[in-house]
Amino acid sequence: MEGVEIIEGSAQVDHIHLLVAIPPKYSVSSFMGSLKGKSALMILDWHSNLKYKYGNRHFWSRGYYVSTVGLNEATIAKYVREQEKHDQMVDKLVTKEYEDPVRGS
Repeated sequence: MEGVEIIEGSAQVDHIHLLVAIPPKYSVSSFMGSLKGKSALMILDWHSNLKYKYGNRHFWSRGYYVSTVGLNEATIAKYVREQEKHDQMVDKLVTKEYEDPVRGS
């Protein structure tokens, strides 16, 4: 889409963070539809083996989260930049208790 600017971006294993500037003539939903649709086609074109895994299913999840940025754009850009470090720290703090399916404990 013409006039869209990617300011910051960060890709994790299971999600992507983007800080983008979208001109007012585009709605957020139309931008997201275009972004998801075109990127899925490009990825499936580059990695043809994924077509067998995602053939008739959706490549991206249906939803997305959007927040508007006002005066605090620098803080949001920093958050996007440092999100991977934050996720790694949280993963180290999380401990899971596994239940034995046979014994139930």
